[in-house]
Amino acid sequence: MQTLQAAIMGAIQGLTEFLPVSSSGHIVLSSAFYKMITGASFLSVDSEEIFFDILIHLATLFAVIIYFFKDIKDIFMGFFKSLINRDFKNENFKTGVYILCATFITGVFGLIIKDFAHKLTENPFIVSILIIVTGSVLFISEKISKKSKNINLKTAFLVGLFQGLAVFPGLSRSGMTISAALLCGTERMKAARFSFILSVPIIILASLVYPLISIDLNEFQTFNLKAMIIGVLTAFIVGYICIKGFMKFIDKKGLKAFSYYCWIIGAISALVICFS
Repeated sequence: MQTLQAAIMGAIQGLTEFLPVSSSGHIVLSSAFYKMITGASFLSVDSEEIFFDILIHLATLFAVIIYFFKDIKDIFMGFFKSLINRDFKNENFKTGVYILCATFITGVFGLIIKDFAHKLTENPFIVSILIIVTGSVLFISEKISKKSKNINLKTAFLVGLFQGLAVFPGLSRSGMTISAALLCGTERMKAARFSFILSVPIIILASLVYPLISIDLNEFQTFNLKAMIIGVLTAFIVGYICIKGFMKFIDKKGLKAFSYYCWIIGAISALVICFS
């Protein structure tokens, strides 16, 4: 792995993990265009890149934890205090239950479709179409949402399903989860906050449990650690800035700008791939 490659991947991860435009889709398309231009593979499924993928996801995880530290602490502490005191009407307890519910639904649904979804990483054209789909979901959810309700169990269930769909490269995790909450009538900022906090258990599970099984640690001494450190720092810094900027932007402007972006990027990518 080269330093430039690691920095580019870190920046893409940081930019697109939290913006509702699909980080996995952008990495697939970046890989395809990089190969078109240079003739060399940008990504290869080996231990080094699997390990690096874990690291940059953990970097963006830390960005979420730092930005939402007070919220996460209140939910965590409130959940267990409510269990001890049997205060099941506490809002932090309810939020904890909703997060567990959505994570469980995502895990079950994601495991069912992950093998099929993984095959799509080999088809950049399909990924381009799915980015267009992400834009359409964002646009529709923003258009029809009443934005008046709090998160409830029904919302958590639908958010979990939509998050499971995001195993398809091109379908944005944050975009799908925020859209699901908006479709259930959740206020925009509450939907975004829930989506970001929900990413914590999902990133932990996706980055540590499954991929580590695929890593050959005997190859660790051959990894380019300098490049990885640069990529991780890039992912963390860019990710934190994106969360902060996105929360301000969505409060004032909503999701329509991101839907337009997804349509444009998806359409251009599909056309370039078709005629290349």
